[in-house]
Amino acid sequence: MKIYLSAIGLCFNVLFTQAQIFKKTDQFTKQDTLRGSITPERAWWDVVMYDLQVKPDFTRFTLSGTNTIYFKIVKSPAAKMQIDLQDPLTIDSAWLNDIPVTFSREGNAWFIDLPKGKMPKSLPQNQYKNGPLQQLKLVYHGVPKPALNAPWDGGVVWKKDEKGNPWINVACQGLGASVWWPCKDHQSDEPDSTQISIITPDTLMNISNGRLRNTSASVNGFKTWTWFVSKPINIYNITMNIGKYAHFKDTLMGENGKLDLDYYVMEYNLEKAKKQFEIVKPMLRAFEYWFGRYPFYEDGYKLVESHHLGMEHQSAVAYGNKFQNGYRGRDLSGTGWGMKWDFIVVHETGHEWFGNNISAKDVADMWVHEGFTNYSETLFLDYVYGTEAGNAYVQGIRRNIQNEKPIIGTYNVNSEGSGDMYYKASNMIHMIRQIIGDKSTFRLLLRDMNEKYRHKTVTGAEIEDFISKRTGFNLSKVFDQYLRTTQIPVLEYYLETSSGMQTLYYRWANCIKGFNMPINLPGNSNGKYGLMLATEQWQKMRTNFKEGEDLQKLMDKNFYVTYKKVK
Repeated sequence: MKIYLSAIGLCFNVLFTQAQIFKKTDQFTKQDTLRGSITPERAWWDVVMYDLQVKPDFTRFTLSGTNTIYFKIVKSPAAKMQIDLQDPLTIDSAWLNDIPVTFSREGNAWFIDLPKGKMPKSLPQNQYKNGPLQQLKLVYHGVPKPALNAPWDGGVVWKKDEKGNPWINVACQGLGASVWWPCKDHQSDEPDSTQISIITPDTLMNISNGRLRNTSASVNGFKTWTWFVSKPINIYNITMNIGKYAHFKDTLMGENGKLDLDYYVMEYNLEKAKKQFEIVKPMLRAFEYWFGRYPFYEDGYKLVESHHLGMEHQSAVAYGNKFQNGYRGRDLSGTGWGMKWDFIVVHETGHEWFGNNISAKDVADMWVHEGFTNYSETLFLDYVYGTEAGNAYVQGIRRNIQNEKPIIGTYNVNSEGSGDMYYKASNMIHMIRQIIGDKSTFRLLLRDMNEKYRHKTVTGAEIEDFISKRTGFNLSKVFDQYLRTTQIPVLEYYLETSSGMQTLYYRWANCIKGFNMPINLPGNSNGKYGLMLATEQWQKMRTNFKEGEDLQKLMDKNFYVTYKKVK
């Protein structure tokens, strides 16, 4: 999560749209291509597991450690293997199936040389499913990029708590996990499982993703905290949280049985956290109602206090909203509804379904993460306070839409689209809900989506196609309009009365060619809507309005469009 607000000027500078509307102005480098594409040196192998061991040095702000990558060969190997690790961190040595190998560096991309162009024999104990499992062990060290304004400026957060104790967090969405450990840093390849071992002073604790598997005895004043993630994970979510934490826990009987709820906060915030986190159970019930079972029962659910605002770290959600409602105590919608719940708890947990369960292969499609998660806020309100509360909220957040750049970024260069992936994409989803009309059908669509793509990576096009097929409407023009342009459609209309008969004429303007989104239109002064297909050509419908009726006031505000009377 990186919330984009016009008030604080947080927007990315990435453009992508249809050629007839915008020209691409960003200039991308070879490093962007190496980071954002499936290069030949990435394509031939698939990550099965990461075994990460890291020791932070609190005095020198350094990291040292190892990452053992277990992988399988999926096609004929290239001569090299690409690993990502960002400057100024450095790889010291590499061992492929226990054989030392040479390597070279090109910026943040490292290329492991395969012995004589071939893989050495796989280790006999490493059998995975139907084939052998390969192993690459990397030893690395260095000073990682510090996050000066996390989570928007990613890296390692080196801070102290209010009592002067060391406090370390990580936030690396967009920037990538390779900012603090060596990996295959592309969202399309998630490990099936991950082990994370962090060495800390024995006076502190580390919380990472998944379940705590082991805590070593103190050796020379240090402990090792080993956590294990049993499900696929988007690697920007892999985290460490080191500090003097207090722990309390609870359970929820959910759709898949008992779900463990664990909370880690600074000791001096324990009582505030117990009160503020009471929202968790009703929130999880709301999300399971709308989206289906929580995706990570095996790994549990955690909220972990962080120095930065928050991030959707899978099964270990980072929380830094200071135990207050709203977004840093403010209502992003301006309606009052945003102050009835803790924004970070709800938004970041929504990512467990969208972003963590369903992950975009390319960051250009981050609307799949952020649009649906932003809309999870509306659905939470709908579940707890009713449909009108949700409608008011989603209409209110439109004030944060910039419409300066299209939502979808440029593919294969690690380029996110505009910040409108939050509020505008959320409003697009809200309109699709109106087009579907039936609440149960819309709910079933969301639940089926989370089952079909459970623990998978997807393209934005796959999600678009899934929604169109499930709704029975060809929504391709709607997606093109709202995701790939900055134009807001205008519904032009006028009313005619002839021989006592009243007719409403309407059509779309300021839209892409062939735009054909259905829209709710009023048929009388009581405001009862009928779903009507609108196109660029004039359509008409019989109506029965009172004389002098202001039709603008009767138009359905749940559609993010402009209404314009032309006669």
